[in-house]
Amino acid sequence: MNFRKIFNFIPEVTKPEEKKLGFNVKLKWTLIVLVSFFILANIPLFGLAENALARFEYLAIILGTDFGSIISLGIGPIVMASIILQLLTGSGILNIDTTTDEGKKFFQGLQKILVFFFIVFEALIYVLMQGLQAAPGFAPLLIFQLILGGLAIFYMDELTTKWGFGSGVSLFIGAGVSWRLITSAFQFVNQQGQNCLFNFGSVACSGKVFVLIQSIINKYPIELISALAAIIATVIIFLIVVWVQSLKVEIPLSFGRIRGYGVKWPLAFFYASVIPVILTAALIANIQLFGGILENAAAPCLIEGEVCTGMAKFASYFGFLGHFIDGQAVSGLAFWMGSTNVLELIIRGGFLPKYLIQGFTHMLFFMFFSTIFAIFWVKTSGMDAKAQAHKIASSGLQVAGFRQDERILEDILNRYIMPLTVMGGLAIGLLASLTDLLGALVSGTAILLVIMIMFQFYQNIAQQHATDMNPAMRKFMGNV
Repeated sequence: MNFRKIFNFIPEVTKPEEKKLGFNVKLKWTLIVLVSFFILANIPLFGLAENALARFEYLAIILGTDFGSIISLGIGPIVMASIILQLLTGSGILNIDTTTDEGKKFFQGLQKILVFFFIVFEALIYVLMQGLQAAPGFAPLLIFQLILGGLAIFYMDELTTKWGFGSGVSLFIGAGVSWRLITSAFQFVNQQGQNCLFNFGSVACSGKVFVLIQSIINKYPIELISALAAIIATVIIFLIVVWVQSLKVEIPLSFGRIRGYGVKWPLAFFYASVIPVILTAALIANIQLFGGILENAAAPCLIEGEVCTGMAKFASYFGFLGHFIDGQAVSGLAFWMGSTNVLELIIRGGFLPKYLIQGFTHMLFFMFFSTIFAIFWVKTSGMDAKAQAHKIASSGLQVAGFRQDERILEDILNRYIMPLTVMGGLAIGLLASLTDLLGALVSGTAILLVIMIMFQFYQNIAQQHATDMNPAMRKFMGNV
């Protein structure tokens, strides 16, 4: 009861009074959130002396953030809270019946408290462990800014979920990856700040499309093959994901009171959608991130051979997470969970057997945890057989050839939903890990996420707003 009293004091975004929001309303709020996200991502933290996290580019993509900005925490607190709560409920430690309204409210309330905890916790860790090093006297202000940014992301996610298209978590990841994908392909300003378009023959570009053109002109075979491999890998990944997205099982349903009329209830092969990959990738990202931060905090006393005390002593206990060089794990748990662009190493002649073993452990980790998170997500988000059977029965539908009974519906759906959940989790984990190893314009996991997220947005819009969107937009959506 104490928790429920606390829930009443937590601010929340008001739900719309209408049961179904119009397309224009959802579009307006989604665009507002999207523009706000890009604005916040470009507001630097005041009082930041050194940004040691800038090298964790992969983590920034997965966490939907830009380290050094006011939203440096990104979706990390939201995802970590979701992971922990799903593990607790899935293992039976917390007994919450999410099929009831009261159970859902309690689950969501606990999730909010966990999110707030991780916002404060991660803000403290980032600053105190000097991942984001504050200028002298600015540490409290830096922590305060990170907390504000974390709260902004949380409420923008809630606003998108209730008033926009899909979830804010998916929107932030999709927006961040899309921007990086465009810049990776067509970036004409290199790391030295030089514009290669003004002197295309002598100044090296960083965008792979421009690198490809320059390699052909200047006859650089290694650079040509490397850039071409990244572009081809991206195209192949795109085609495979789009094809797999079309795989589904259709259950024939009929209206109990109207004979001769029926519909097909589709169950996608990736039944839990992109959520398992987001959670798995975020778990790896957080382990790598905290491993790097903790190593940085423990480094002074370990290098100088002194006895570690205080925060440095605490950090030294986590040495098993790995050793990091320029943000990349080179040993420990973070290394074996992570991935390396094997294709790039083969092209440039830097391939070693350990990277083959790392690739194998990376695939096993992704497949295992994607499956676990898929099962937990289906059971806690109202996508299980019981919830779907109730939804179908409430619509007046029944399985063709069977009498109208929720128990029969649940039994039939059980034959498909759990096998699809497990197979889909294994498949999406395998696909995500393979694309990480092959490499692309952005990391394999990131491009897999953005394709699936955009496809999911397209499906939701096409299904829910086929009649109320602008005619020109409807024509465009129909042609996609």
